[in-house]
Amino acid sequence: MSSTNPKIAAISTFFAAYAAYDLDGMREVLTDDIEWTIPGHHALSGTKRGIEEVVAFFNQLGKAGFQAEPLFLEANDEYVVDIHRGFSTQGVGQVDTMWALVWHFNADGKVDRVHNLSGDQHQMDAFIWANYTLAPIPDRLA
Repeated sequence: MSSTNPKIAAISTFFAAYAAYDLDGMREVLTDDIEWTIPGHHALSGTKRGIEEVVAFFNQLGKAGFQAEPLFLEANDEYVVDIHRGFSTQGVGQVDTMWALVWHFNADGKVDRVHNLSGDQHQMDAFIWANYTLAPIPDRLA
């Protein structure tokens, strides 16, 4: 993967920070008002709005030892598309599937929107429900 394109270099930096669970390093690539959409029908799915929600999401993934192995990155003027193997190293069950992410860059060269697309959404849904529990009501509704 070439890192001569600044957008591809930014995503490569993000993946390196992700591999080290360096949340501050991941923040460097993202805008404060980022929107990150996670597909599925599970407790961690939905659109995360703002850097704190995104970091909290990745903090939860870290508890399951999630790893990402980038396989393909391509960019145009506004977007980077990445294909990577995403897998878990801890927890009940296993996630090991392909993911495609669509990263949008703002005019300042930072990522302001990401859409995840799962190669096996059923596998991810089952893994999340087996390893994460919702807070009891009324805390869940607070």
